[in-house]
Amino acid sequence: MASSSLLISLASCLLFLAVSPALASNSEGEALCAFKSRLSDPNNVLQSWDQSLVNPCTWFHITCDSQNRVIRLDLGNSNITGTLGPELGRLQHLQYLELYRNSFMGKIPEELGNLKNLVSMDLYENQLEGEIPKSLSKLKSLRFMRLNNNKLTGSIPRELVTLSNLKVLDFSNNDLCGTIPVDGPFSTFPPESFENNKRLNGPELLGLASYDFGC
Repeated sequence: MASSSLLISLASCLLFLAVSPALASNSEGEALCAFKSRLSDPNNVLQSWDQSLVNPCTWFHITCDSQNRVIRLDLGNSNITGTLGPELGRLQHLQYLELYRNSFMGKIPEELGNLKNLVSMDLYENQLEGEIPKSLSKLKSLRFMRLNNNKLTGSIPRELVTLSNLKVLDFSNNDLCGTIPVDGPFSTFPPESFENNKRLNGPELLGLASYDFGC
């Protein structure tokens, strides 16, 4: 049943793009349609994302600016299952990516590093796996990054210390390893931001141990 639903969703999106030239030229609409095709949505939260609505700015859980550019994707706590795809990186004007408290699986796409206007990334309380992409260090506008309560592994990318606008970070309750950076905004984050990562060894001792010590 789940696979049938995904096929129907994909077919609906393809029909939407075929009958709507306005959206066919809209890469954001295409990206959102591709994202929907990856998802299982038992509560029909995405019911408004269909071919009868010409502009993605009319869809529920999508917010656009005055120029009809998608700036917010709100699907938190929606009982959605699926994966995050590279198409999300095409939402070039996105400022808020709110996908918390669902059942998203798989890796965090490297393409999320293309969201140069992103202010908030909330992916907490899912089932995401793999390493935190180094590409997230390109998100120079980012102020909130909450990836806690997933299944993330590997070391904390040192490139993230360049995110000078980052005010809130939570990597707790994962399976991260190595040491905690101490430079840049990491000097301000409390220990609670990193707790319950059994292989994470505490603040980095510069020059005395490799940052991925214990991985």
